[in-house]
Amino acid sequence: MAETNTTVKFGTDGWRGIIADDFTYANVRVAARAIAHYVLQHEEAAHGVCIGYDTRFGSRAFAMVAAEVLANAGIPVTLGSEITPTPALSYAVRERKAAGGVMITSSHNPAQWNGVKYKASYGGSGSPSIMTAIESTLGLPLPDAAVPAKIEEVNFNPQYIAAIAKFVDLDAIRTSGYKFLIDCMYGCGRGVIAGIFTRAQIPFVEMRSELNPLFPGINPEPILPHIHATQLAVVVEKCDAGFITDGDADRIGAVDEHGNVVDAHKVFSVLLYWLLTRKGWPGDVTRAFNTTKMIDRIAAKYGRTLHEHGIGFKYVCDLMLKQEILIGGEESGGIGVSRHLPERDGLLNSLLLANVMADEKKTLGQLVAALQEEFGEHQYGRIDMHIDEELKQLAIARAGALVAGDTMAGMKVLRVEKMDGIKFFLENPACAGKKNAAETWLLLRASGTEPLLRVYCESCDVESVTQVLEGARAFVLAGRAA
Repeated sequence: MAETNTTVKFGTDGWRGIIADDFTYANVRVAARAIAHYVLQHEEAAHGVCIGYDTRFGSRAFAMVAAEVLANAGIPVTLGSEITPTPALSYAVRERKAAGGVMITSSHNPAQWNGVKYKASYGGSGSPSIMTAIESTLGLPLPDAAVPAKIEEVNFNPQYIAAIAKFVDLDAIRTSGYKFLIDCMYGCGRGVIAGIFTRAQIPFVEMRSELNPLFPGINPEPILPHIHATQLAVVVEKCDAGFITDGDADRIGAVDEHGNVVDAHKVFSVLLYWLLTRKGWPGDVTRAFNTTKMIDRIAAKYGRTLHEHGIGFKYVCDLMLKQEILIGGEESGGIGVSRHLPERDGLLNSLLLANVMADEKKTLGQLVAALQEEFGEHQYGRIDMHIDEELKQLAIARAGALVAGDTMAGMKVLRVEKMDGIKFFLENPACAGKKNAAETWLLLRASGTEPLLRVYCESCDVESVTQVLEGARAFVLAGRAA
């Protein structure tokens, strides 16, 4: 008889829940059984599944529970013997030719959350079709195998660390003379870049690398306000850039030499420009619906096809598997270079940014300034509105009814796109006289993993971004009085 399941749902990148509330051993078993069903039906189950876990409370214990479910179903398990970055797990899945991977992590969520990510046999996020197949078996019973499979413990990290160290030019980084700040945010990137830089004799300072599952004072997400300490440390330590990885180290944040935040859109743009001008590697470019249109301008200049898709790295991965993609990225700092893995990797991207600085002989701030000068000023902002479900759905419905010619955030709507959420392109007087001005757009989208409404904006200057976001906030809250 099937279990009734109303709690475990796979969003854009797996399932997340609050520890001891809905993220329980029982529900981890529900998720693991669904993954076992998928592996048994669609993969070479005898190749086994790799399981990793992060620095969160109980992660290793939850990983053991998942391992037992899979082993009892007859699927061999290789369990990480150490805390494992998500990209290291993905690398292990591909290199070991495993049937798939399970990562116990809640990525950037607050300390009371944990989660389950599924990684497919190719070493990346499960494609939309794979995630749908897994979700379709949630709650179904799973018979035990006649003989349980083995659970073996292995340290996945050394092979992965060697691979990312080889992917970049450490000699160039060392001889550049630049000094770097590495912020691990108490996550499982701890010690990885520090170890690589120590061996290569590259100057660095590492912060928030101790184990503390409470993530004191922050969420392990490499954006403001959680990186205020990083901004200060870069300046105090006289570093030329600061690189930040999130809780499971698959996403990147950055700070320039002056302590200014370099958002993920600009990191993506810097890496793309370098790959096109320095490396010249072939392939198209892919970006999520909520990312900067500077990417479009860079791709167009160098004759690369650009693919825009839904929000979630699984869409990037799906395209990487179907055709030649140079690089793909999303708004939250998840950027993947397909020559490495069809997977986002905050640790590799930190090393790549250091490589770009060394090659271009520019600090991170100078790299961003050069891009803004060539492709136009692109500024970006996001607010997360924690509102009740009724108001959230009402806001989406009201926004969905607007068309070109209507007004949103005090500006005329030029066009509306609804690929993933509702995006308005706005007529912004402040951008009219600017050289190569960025389009002004606003996106409203209900989160697929958290109980909130996300509001995104890009425009030609910081003041416009603030104006549009506040206008959007007022629009959403006005639904209460309606």
